[in-house]
Amino acid sequence: MTTVEPTDLLVLLRELEPVVETNLNRHLATAKEWFPHEYVPWSEGRTFDGVLGGEPWEPGQSKLSEVARISLVVNLLTEDNLPSYHHEIATVMGRDGAWGTWVHRWTAEEGRHGIAIRDYLLATRAVDPVELERARMTHMEGGFANAYEGLIESVAYVSFQELATRVSHRNTGAMSGDPVCEQLLARVAADENLHMIFYRNLLNAMFDLAPNQTMQAVTRVATSFQMPGHTIENFGRKSVQIAKAGIYDLRLHHDDVLTPVLRQVKALDRPVTGEGDKAREELVAFMTDLDAQATRFVERREAQRARAKRAG
Repeated sequence: MTTVEPTDLLVLLRELEPVVETNLNRHLATAKEWFPHEYVPWSEGRTFDGVLGGEPWEPGQSKLSEVARISLVVNLLTEDNLPSYHHEIATVMGRDGAWGTWVHRWTAEEGRHGIAIRDYLLATRAVDPVELERARMTHMEGGFANAYEGLIESVAYVSFQELATRVSHRNTGAMSGDPVCEQLLARVAADENLHMIFYRNLLNAMFDLAPNQTMQAVTRVATSFQMPGHTIENFGRKSVQIAKAGIYDLRLHHDDVLTPVLRQVKALDRPVTGEGDKAREELVAFMTDLDAQATRFVERREAQRARAKRAG
């Protein structure tokens, strides 16, 4: 692959098509077929009140902690916006050739996640079904719009985002206290990991093809990253609760999301010039500051927990 700095989307799509095809074939050979219905404890389910006159939902029916419910709902609502994600990614990557095959395969795999998590929540009566549906409607009515310009920035974003989602799902399951929930979310996280690998490999190829453009794109995305569910109602408050529980916080974002991707694509070791070099300097400064912020957050959280333990 010749090192160039293409500015035209069609040039990028054409140059990267072989990389997409190679990684699509790798993904199809690696991904394991699974079925959402096999991960849901249907025997725990019973009819809700309403049209069929079943049993009303009560908070005491949920065996999950409040923060586990919050995190599960945030994760589910994030998955629910799949139609908007599909539109955005198909608009950037197209529907032709290996690009189009990947877009549709990715969408089909992501679709299982919302199905499985919602069925689990309803079968186990983990959350209020009325509030869950109202939250889904509100969130999806707002849609999702890609905050980044062009193919390179979009791929940089999903490289970080898929890994962030994997971390969130895994940690939510681990702290749920329910082995069924943990098993389900581990399965969902495995999908997210494979998606991250696909996009990360593509981002690596973009660095080979257009190092300066890619460095600028990665820096812009890393320094402005937001989770795809940030438009969920009261997301700020909920994300603070999730961070305090250690499900997803600044330390995890720095250590387990940004750093691994940057390391794998050798972002800080690439031969870049001009604006690419300036972008890398900005990225290094940002990561240093984020590391310090993460340390302060963890120290405050541990101090709060210590005080709460003494008081309790």
